[in-house]
Amino acid sequence: MIDHDRLFKELLTEFFGDFVDLFLPELAGYLDKASLVFLDKEIFTDVTAGATHEADLVVRARFCGQDSFFLVHLEHQAQAQRDFGRRMFRYFARLHDKHAMPVYPIVLFSHVSNRPEPDHYEVAFPDLAVLQFRYRVIQLALLNWRDYLRRANPVASALMARMGMAIEDRPRVKLECLRLLATLRLNPARMRLISGFVDTYLRLNAQETLIFREQTDILEEKEKNMYKELTTSWKEEGMLEESQHIVFRQLRRRWGELPPRMIAQVQALPVQEVENLAEALWDFTSLADVEKWLGGERTPTKP
Repeated sequence: MIDHDRLFKELLTEFFGDFVDLFLPELAGYLDKASLVFLDKEIFTDVTAGATHEADLVVRARFCGQDSFFLVHLEHQAQAQRDFGRRMFRYFARLHDKHAMPVYPIVLFSHVSNRPEPDHYEVAFPDLAVLQFRYRVIQLALLNWRDYLRRANPVASALMARMGMAIEDRPRVKLECLRLLATLRLNPARMRLISGFVDTYLRLNAQETLIFREQTDILEEKEKNMYKELTTSWKEEGMLEESQHIVFRQLRRRWGELPPRMIAQVQALPVQEVENLAEALWDFTSLADVEKWLGGERTPTKP
């Protein structure tokens, strides 16, 4: 099961300034990026429900050219939730009270619903508007990935994978996410973070993978080399895990539980050898054949 909050928190923490540049240019205009400090976990208790909630990201920032500070509260929401605006107001009120600073509230909605999310919470009477609380809403499903193709921003290369797209565009979107990432020339750790994010949220089926590979094959050589350099590490890790899963499933289906030594031997194989074993299994009649193969007695695999 995907831990959406963890994945998004890792991405947004690493690329917070880029997120602001991409989606909130007005805020970027007066936020001093050199002053950013990520605060420790902010835990809120709902005394009425007896539940606790942890704010996703709370960042202290300085106004450009000033000595005064403010907080940015960025909340990620992976599913629609009733009365979410009220929850955002509770976060705002407690952060404002605790830190005695202005709070800039933002919500990033990553669920697939096309129903627009509200951007406010109000308490009003016929004769009096007691409260009008507003917050910034970025709802990925309502954004068109094509609008971000030429944005030289690492957050764009990641979040295009969660934006609105037609089903038939999924292979193209994945390719464009990685092409954009390849042009940014980030350090390897940051590139793995984004490429892994894209691979998680655009996991293609067999037909889509075929289309994806066909689109990759027609790239110009320079661009193709950049793409291959980017994807080699995470692609091999994913292929190895998938190939091992297939081999173990076939072995257990035919011969039941496996000896621990055999499991360890398979896990130690590189991805190409695991794929060779998966193909060779069709010719084996017993676990003894598998043991011989793992011991070096290889027979040619079928062409």
